[in-house]
Amino acid sequence: MSTLKPFDLVALLEDLPSRGLLRGQVGTVVEALAPDVFEVEFSDNEGRTYASLALRTDQLMALHHRPVEVS
Repeated sequence: MSTLKPFDLVALLEDLPSRGLLRGQVGTVVEALAPDVFEVEFSDNEGRTYASLALRTDQLMALHHRPVEVS
């Protein structure tokens, strides 16, 4: 996975039923907490946050809206 940074969109790669989150839900990286750990906020279509939690990079997939240069 590429290095994540604030405001990157990500998708959850696993169900987290205790937090009410399912695989595929989309969130926004808020900040880096530690190497490979990020605070991610999940919001509804009206912008209301319904979950905010620390997640590891192996629990996330970065989403891209334009072509990515592959090296």
